[in-house]
Amino acid sequence: MRSTFMGLETAKRALFTQQSALHTTGHNIANANTPGFTRQRVNFGTTTPFAPAAMNRPQIPGQMGTGVEANSIQRVRDSFLDIQYRQETNKLGFWDAKSSAISEMENIINEPTTNGLGAVMGEFWQSLQDLSVYPENDGARNVVLERGQSVVDTFHYLNDSLNQINDNIGNEISVSLDSVNSLLEQIASVNSQIGDVEPHGNIPNDLYDRRDNLVDELAGYIDIKVTTTKSEGDPADEAEGLYNISLVGGNGKEEILIAKDNYYQLGFSNGSGNLSTTTPDEVGQISIFSSAGKEIPSKKMDIANENGELLFSQGKLRGLIESYGYSYQDTNGDPQLKGTYPEMLDNLDRLAYTFSQTFNAVHEKGINLEGEKNIKFFGDLEDDYKDASKLISMGDISSKQIAASTTENANDEVNAGDGKNAVNLSNIQNWLMNGDEVKLEGFDGTVTFDPNDPGSDTDYSLIGNASMNSFYEGVIGKLGVQGLQANRLAGNSEILQQSVNEKRMSVSSVSLDEEMTNMIQFQHAYNAAARNITMVDEMLDKIINGMGLVGR
Repeated sequence: MRSTFMGLETAKRALFTQQSALHTTGHNIANANTPGFTRQRVNFGTTTPFAPAAMNRPQIPGQMGTGVEANSIQRVRDSFLDIQYRQETNKLGFWDAKSSAISEMENIINEPTTNGLGAVMGEFWQSLQDLSVYPENDGARNVVLERGQSVVDTFHYLNDSLNQINDNIGNEISVSLDSVNSLLEQIASVNSQIGDVEPHGNIPNDLYDRRDNLVDELAGYIDIKVTTTKSEGDPADEAEGLYNISLVGGNGKEEILIAKDNYYQLGFSNGSGNLSTTTPDEVGQISIFSSAGKEIPSKKMDIANENGELLFSQGKLRGLIESYGYSYQDTNGDPQLKGTYPEMLDNLDRLAYTFSQTFNAVHEKGINLEGEKNIKFFGDLEDDYKDASKLISMGDISSKQIAASTTENANDEVNAGDGKNAVNLSNIQNWLMNGDEVKLEGFDGTVTFDPNDPGSDTDYSLIGNASMNSFYEGVIGKLGVQGLQANRLAGNSEILQQSVNEKRMSVSSVSLDEEMTNMIQFQHAYNAAARNITMVDEMLDKIINGMGLVGR
């Protein structure tokens, strides 16, 4: 037999359920401008009908509904769009880091302009051609010295500036590692809080939002894979569980960074097995450490393989490391250094070394106003070309000692009017350093410059089968292509990320128009439930107070 007060109970449930929906709507409206907030909804469900299937069920025509209840309050979110968004954020982090680093380099190199190294060297070559016309003119000779000093100063400026920016990138790697480790710790902490709530059947939607926002931020630094584990106890069906996060390497290898409320850290070994985020001079490995900062030897990750191909995870960290430079051992076991900035510095060193050593070799063959030979124009460099752009300097030479002449007369007096060696010196810019002998003009007999002279300590093959001009143009051309590619792909990644984010926002963000519509809907349902209670109350009043009065 059904209860006399069944109608009141049904209406009361409707009141409470619609009230929960109104509260949830108010929560959505209040957080309409909260970054990372996901709108929530109340999942309505019918209560158990009367009467239940049983042997002693009452003889009524059929089951009667008993009303509505709020089964759960759930976030409106599409996990597939989350995965897409993190993938695009990861790509954007990488290309943004690359684009920024190359842009800084382009600002320093400053080519093609009238202030770049190419223009300064062009002025130097021009001063030598002017000297060849007026070899006795002291003014022309001083111009050659000053413009030679300008070339030296420009090499120094480029070397110092590029090294300074590269040091800044190294500091940014350190800061990024600190950020990654902080995010890992925070995600593990939120995981722990979720693990305390879910076993009791509750759904911590706001904690889910906080965790997803942290994971989105982490995805910009490294490529991650997110899986879920069900909480212990008796979680609701809608509960999202605990996140497990793995670091995905460039070779597809995965390393666990978060397992429930346990987390690991990324950094460099300081030699004693403790965590350090200070970037070394050459990045060869990144290690995984426990939450206490102790290195786990089995989880060391090489940055690159023996061919120099990067193995580290995609993202901002990889873009910074690729710009800063990374070390690896080639197939012969020899250490190698690769990266955007190290390669540019190496090319400048090769150019500075080849330029100064070749110029000195030709200059030493000429004769100056004092009748001397074997005078160096630039200072001596080490046999190794490394740091040549930093160490290049002017020799201890005066204007009269510039060897612009090639011939002597019978009385061993210098033919000061001969400027043919100045022509030879100015032609150096177009010589191909391919090992072929170069005929020097103006000397009696055959005088050649042999880049492969076995008696020379200088390696003239550092710039390959190219002239100094074409080598530098090739370096600048490559930089321009790299910059264009980085800017284009950074722009494409940003557009794709924005597109995915707009789709995600269309699903998850709060629409005030929609919430107002829902509020009106729930309000009318609440009012109808209240009116239903009034109606049932009147019925019961009639039954209780109005029946049994006949005959009085």
